[in-house]
Amino acid sequence: MTRDADLHFWFDPVCPFAWLTSQWVRTVAAQREYTVEWRLISLRLLNRHVDYDARFPPEYEAGHTAGLRLLRVAARARAELGADVLDPLYAAMGERIFQADQVPDREHRGRTEFVEPILTAAGLPVELADALDDESWDAGIQAETDEALRLAGADVGTPVLHFRPPDGAAFFGPVISRVPSPEEAVALWDHVVALAAFPGFAELKRSLRERPQLPAFGVRPGEVGVQEDWHGGSRRQRR
Repeated sequence: MTRDADLHFWFDPVCPFAWLTSQWVRTVAAQREYTVEWRLISLRLLNRHVDYDARFPPEYEAGHTAGLRLLRVAARARAELGADVLDPLYAAMGERIFQADQVPDREHRGRTEFVEPILTAAGLPVELADALDDESWDAGIQAETDEALRLAGADVGTPVLHFRPPDGAAFFGPVISRVPSPEEAVALWDHVVALAAFPGFAELKRSLRERPQLPAFGVRPGEVGVQEDWHGGSRRQRR
């Protein structure tokens, strides 16, 4: 893995809020010339002891399981081709999952026919899709998930960010429902990092939010989202 990255970013590819935050981070990284190391965190492994039927909407277990299957592909791609492949691979996954108007059901996201076009778009061999069913990658993904939790705390979801590791601020989120404009992106970043860097800071939260401004959720960027107590990906449900 890259040793001198300015930011470590843990993502699960099926998390809409991780995707939105990653888009914001990419904007900031381009303006500030930061380097980003993409790391893996599995919502399915994070919630492995949870009763999905009691805690989540019906489709969540299938969605989180598909996310783990996609992370196996990412883990194999990184192992065979180097850490830099996670940048275009995560970008291609997010485009396919969240930016399309017609999105397959959550379980389908973990199937070969869904993954192979993603690999092609990222310029990677389609044979990497063979890792979807290979549970041997799960131990490494679990280890990275555990590392994120050690940094940000046990009761978190995705994404987890670590700025200027190993001694800089690490935190869950921020959870955003829209991508800031290029003009807003850096200012928001500076505020978030300053707050997270204060040793006494623990949490700032509001539950009232709009649906993610993504085509997959029927909302396009620039449209006004309805403010609601929307927990389709909240920490409370460990998205």
